[in-house]
Amino acid sequence: MRLALWQTAGDPGNDPAANLDRLEAAAAKAAAGGADLLLAPEMFLTGYNIGREAALAKAEPAEGPSARRAADIARAHGIGLCYGYPERGDGGAIYNSCLLLDKDGTRLLNFRKTHLFGDLDRAMFAPGEGTAELARFEGYGVGMLICYDVEFPEAVRALALAGADLVLVPTANMKPYDAVSLYVVPARAFENELYVAYANRCGVEGELDYMGLSCVGDPMGGNLVLAGDGEELIFADLDPARLREARRLSTHLGVRRPDVPGRSSR
Repeated sequence: MRLALWQTAGDPGNDPAANLDRLEAAAAKAAAGGADLLLAPEMFLTGYNIGREAALAKAEPAEGPSARRAADIARAHGIGLCYGYPERGDGGAIYNSCLLLDKDGTRLLNFRKTHLFGDLDRAMFAPGEGTAELARFEGYGVGMLICYDVEFPEAVRALALAGADLVLVPTANMKPYDAVSLYVVPARAFENELYVAYANRCGVEGELDYMGLSCVGDPMGGNLVLAGDGEELIFADLDPARLREARRLSTHLGVRRPDVPGRSSR
């Protein structure tokens, strides 16, 4: 399977319709490059650092008009899509969410960010429940996390134990946290024997200076690809044989002892 990761600043006005136009152009380019799936950043539709009032005004249900337009884009170009957006949930709660669509536009999975980062996230969003749901895409078990979630080992481990082969992570990570792309994402891939795709924003938004460095963590260790700091579309080819070899060599999941960390030292 070929992944395309789109590192972008999005539309300067953070307009969902304009961002969907840009998503269609990127989907066409990714599909022309042979990609099966295009991954866009966290809060791609509206911008991330937009404040509570804008998040409330621009939030949509998971099956809202933007999702329907994105489904049309997926169908038209024969490519799966995963992107971040503000979701309006039952009771009016707003979530930092991401949506995964199949190549025919079918909704496969919707995920709500579980670990909220600082006052910025907490002022805008309610936390998700952290379910370890998976979807099947091109023969892979696919799970999703958002940005800060991947920095918690338990979040990726839960997906691995559920049978994930690939974890998609739309993100909006800012300077100086380059260690996440350089070390954390590869470590999560290696220790859980799966691929981790991490698509970041770039550019400046308010006081945030996004670092780029989108990457795909390799189950054998390291990154398969690593972007620079500007707008970029990068590709990574996932190989099921490499997954099998990583799982033969690493065996972390098979020999782990979940009873040990919970024992009292007294």
